Amino acid sequence: MMYFKSWHHLIHSIVLSVVMLLNHGCTVAQNEVTTHGRSIWVNDEPFFIKGICYHPVNKGETHRIFDHLDQDLELMSEAGINTIRVYSPIDDESVLDRIHTKGMKIIMGMGYNEEGRYDIRSGSFAQYIRKYKNHPAILFWELGNEYNYHPEWFNGDIANWYNALRKAIDTIHEIDVDHPVATAHGEIPDSLAMAMIQNIDLWGLNVYRWDQPQTAIEEWLKLSDKPMYFSELGADSYMKKSVADLSEGVNEKAQARANQTILDSVLQHSNDVCGLAVFSFTDGWWKAGNPNQQDVGGWAPNSSGVPYDGAPNEEFWGIVDIERNKKLTYDVLKSRFLKTIIKPKGK
Repeated sequence: MMYFKSWHHLIHSIVLSVVMLLNHGCTVAQNEVTTHGRSIWVNDEPFFIKGICYHPVNKGETHRIFDHLDQDLELMSEAGINTIRVYSPIDDESVLDRIHTKGMKIIMGMGYNEEGRYDIRSGSFAQYIRKYKNHPAILFWELGNEYNYHPEWFNGDIANWYNALRKAIDTIHEIDVDHPVATAHGEIPDSLAMAMIQNIDLWGLNVYRWDQPQTAIEEWLKLSDKPMYFSELGADSYMKKSVADLSEGVNEKAQARANQTILDSVLQHSNDVCGLAVFSFTDGWWKAGNPNQQDVGGWAPNSSGVPYDGAPNEEFWGIVDIERNKKLTYDVLKSRFLKTIIKPKGK
């Protein structure tokens, strides 16, 4: 028997259940996501991703957990965020329901080798698609994250990954006709990737080009007519060295300045991209050392373009800290995301 802490909690649960029943009862009409030109459309309305990468890990822990979800969703909503990008499937319908009730969409990431837990290698990802394809929170499926930087994961030949990706895309298209399929690629894909993954619906690009990601937009427009979104971009709040007026050490000013320039440069091209996901929502103390403390350091492939010191301090990327205190960059996102975005061109 379910236990409710209060009458308020009970009423909230009843209302949530009714909302979800209504939404799930007309899923096709309520959650058809398509791509047209360089844009994403949800139920015949253009949709621009104002996103955040989200992998909440508590202090002292190393695995994702959603026990701060309601607080996090309030902070996201206040900042004008409409899309949450996750790196592995959320197998908890109550979490998906709460995200949907808050009016947000999910870019649902899936990995290649997760020991059979909804991964591509085992084929179990298809089970997840069948289970959740009708959930109204889903924006689209995203397979892999920067795998092109890791041919060593695929017997030294990245073509093995592209082949697996192509087959997985075909499988999803057979199962789910209402949601596109993407991949999060590290930087602009090369000719091999473009040739082998022609069945993909849209491309996500993880781009760290100092504070000038718009140069990738210019290159993409010449390369492909498919939609593109920035699956990762942003800056951390730690300076490895002093640069100009930005001092070494914890430096929220540097992060805020970089993200302001980055966001402005992308939003000025809102007709040419279908959105962006800033990395990331909260600091991750688990990434570079003792998970009980915030450590300096860390490493990421192709990361020399991180502003303004060329060093990705992996535990300092949040727009809020691990206690959910807002950093200076939070207000930068809020001021940009709450502005009216130029709607993509019509169908």
